[in-house]
Amino acid sequence: MHKYFTSIAIACLFSATAIAQTPQAPATNTQPIAKSRVLQVDSAVVTKHKVTIKGQVIPYTATAGCMPIWDNDGRPIAGVFYTYYERDDVTDRANRPLVISFNGGPGTPSVWMEIGYTGPRVLNVDSEGYPVQPYGIGENKNSILDVADIVYVDPVNTGYSRPVDKGTPGTKFFGVNADIKYLAEWINTFVTRKDRWASPKFLIGESYGTTRVSGLALELQNSQWMYLNGVVLVSPTDLGIQRSGPVSAALKLPYFAATAWYHGALSPELQKKELTDFLPEVEDFTINQLIPALSRGGFLDDAQKKDIAAKMSKYSGLSEKVILDNNLDVSYDLYWKELLRDKGFTIGRLDSRYKGIDRQTSGSSPDYNAELTAWLQSFTPAINIYLRNELNYKTDLKYNMFGDVWPWDNANDQTGENLRQAIAQNPYLHLLIQSGYYDGACDYFNAKYSLWQLDPSGRLKDRLKWEGYKSGHMIYLRKEELAIASENLRKFIQESIPKPGQAAKY
Repeated sequence: MHKYFTSIAIACLFSATAIAQTPQAPATNTQPIAKSRVLQVDSAVVTKHKVTIKGQVIPYTATAGCMPIWDNDGRPIAGVFYTYYERDDVTDRANRPLVISFNGGPGTPSVWMEIGYTGPRVLNVDSEGYPVQPYGIGENKNSILDVADIVYVDPVNTGYSRPVDKGTPGTKFFGVNADIKYLAEWINTFVTRKDRWASPKFLIGESYGTTRVSGLALELQNSQWMYLNGVVLVSPTDLGIQRSGPVSAALKLPYFAATAWYHGALSPELQKKELTDFLPEVEDFTINQLIPALSRGGFLDDAQKKDIAAKMSKYSGLSEKVILDNNLDVSYDLYWKELLRDKGFTIGRLDSRYKGIDRQTSGSSPDYNAELTAWLQSFTPAINIYLRNELNYKTDLKYNMFGDVWPWDNANDQTGENLRQAIAQNPYLHLLIQSGYYDGACDYFNAKYSLWQLDPSGRLKDRLKWEGYKSGHMIYLRKEELAIASENLRKFIQESIPKPGQAAKY
């Protein structure tokens, strides 16, 4: 018997469907999902719900399930878990937008944006995004489900997604281009099964998910013949766009300045300014003075070097000595350790509003990521409660908040160029970038730089947009920013759909 047709693989192929009228009273599965750690490659549970968005009651159907990834001979090699939300009171599905959502890692599922940002349910945190108990979820009045249907996709080894056969090489899934290729195939299957070929389509990705969706934009066009209306990058990576030496060293400073402003580490003159009024001054210094100075390296005049260090100190909250000791190039790690060292705290990598406590105050980097432990504390119980109790998807598989996707092949990352080419080829396609000022992993000024470098011709810039938020990597965890970002996303979707009869042409 062929290795793909072992008893375990056959068990994986049984499907399960159920319909429940409310999340409080789900119906019994007509064909229950097995309570075991065997992946069900092709399965679905359907439930009915309602959510109030902007004062309007939105009825919707939620589908939680797995769809297969096939090899070239049509045999399933993995199951990709997804959750799909469809508004029920829509009669014209052909004009109803579909948003396809990914997160990053690259080994994390789509939980973060599903119950943190765009989905109809949102996790229970305080107004700044910190964990509170009891853990759980509630209604998301900011969800974009009023204007678009949404599917959240968990790549292989994240969430409940798994390979069918442990013998399948990881190279099939775990790399920049392998990831893009198999996910494009999966999207084709999903769109076909759900009859969404006519719908305007959008990709949204966060963190490494921005690498995914940037590559998918072109892969879908070239290999699946599927054309998009919009791509949204939330806290984007560098997308393979080169920056090194003086440019890489300098681009960190505006993020340092935003962080220092948040923690009150600047002079009274700068602290009294609004953040968004203050940062352009730092950005101008970075582009017009710091990059040229760093370009001179060790031959920079001593007096000029001291002057540059003084200005960097003014904007970053660090001492001139620390800056000079590091030759005007302070690492992110050192900044997270140094800024509040005298107060006994480190600051978070993904969100520098968060503070941590290290074993000792000396050292050049924090012991741990203060923000990530807080996020895992609130998101992990919430998604497990939600999937089992409201969406009625019951399995003994562990939901991987971080899955094993290593080694990950980062070679030949051309995703920024892929995105540019997709936009150039498709006059309907628009781009929105959303960044948090306090994000030190995918910092806001590097995101701006990527936007500037994405299209050297400048002829596509009327379809490229950047937005900044007073939050970190997960811009939506501050409730004030969640409302603003959701509304901006809603407008982007609506404005990226052409008027009736408007042709895709230059």
